[in-house]
Amino acid sequence: MRATVDEKLHATLEQRLGDSFRQVSERLEQVHRGFGEMQTLASGVGDLRKVLTNIKTRGGWGEVQLGNLLEQVLTPDQFARNVAPKPNSGERVEYAVKLPGPTGDGTPLWLPIDAKFPQEDYQRLVEAQERCDAPAVEEASNALVRVVKEEAKKIAEKYVSPPHTTDFAILFLPTEGLYAELIRRPGLCERIQQDHRVMLAGPTTLAALLTALQMGFQTLAIGKRSSEVWKVLGAVKTEFGKFGVALDKVHEKLQQATNIVDSAKVRSRVMQRRLAGAEALPASEASAVLELEAIVIAAEEAAQLD
Repeated sequence: MRATVDEKLHATLEQRLGDSFRQVSERLEQVHRGFGEMQTLASGVGDLRKVLTNIKTRGGWGEVQLGNLLEQVLTPDQFARNVAPKPNSGERVEYAVKLPGPTGDGTPLWLPIDAKFPQEDYQRLVEAQERCDAPAVEEASNALVRVVKEEAKKIAEKYVSPPHTTDFAILFLPTEGLYAELIRRPGLCERIQQDHRVMLAGPTTLAALLTALQMGFQTLAIGKRSSEVWKVLGAVKTEFGKFGVALDKVHEKLQQATNIVDSAKVRSRVMQRRLAGAEALPASEASAVLELEAIVIAAEEAAQLD
């Protein structure tokens, strides 16, 4: 009995230990797989950071985001890419909204929009804030403001040229955090707008501005259609007057025809009274007499023609 019990206990223990080791092995394999995925993700984040470290690539990312916003809100004929807003100038802005021109000859009025992303200065500011280093935060914030002011000045010098463009341009900041960090400084946006005629805009702000412009475009289209409808109504009014004159002439002709028919009815009644005493012939004899009379009249008319 002891040997049997020991054998059963040994088999049960081995089975349970095997199941436990198998479960632990499966869990370790899942953990190893998770570590591999985390390493891949970390590698991807590192690649993204390297990409954003390149100024040209980072600017291209901001430009792509700006283009996506414009495509989502406006129609393709309401904005253009790589526009030279200044005449006789080789400077081209990334995007420009096409507004109705003041001359009315179809020449558009451009609203320049340029994307900027000073990632290094913003990153230094975020790191200083995480360290709670007040002097470093102030230094990085001043550097960020200085860079944005310089970019705004360049945009004003390159792209703002009334009456070919609006008297202001838009500097697009592709992240809400960067835009929020700049508008936190009192009076910064107002000074940039007054000094350089450039308005700062983040993704949400630019989307709201483009939506307002789209509503303006729709209002202009409705006004244009309204003037066209009024022209059509004027033409219809003119043609309707002509139709009234023609209708009066038709009424006059119909009245004349009615009078002639009434006169014929009177003559018919007179003839019936005069023929009241005459004896009516049978239908066959009447037809023969009328046919004979018609032949005689035709012969007389032929003789007169000869």
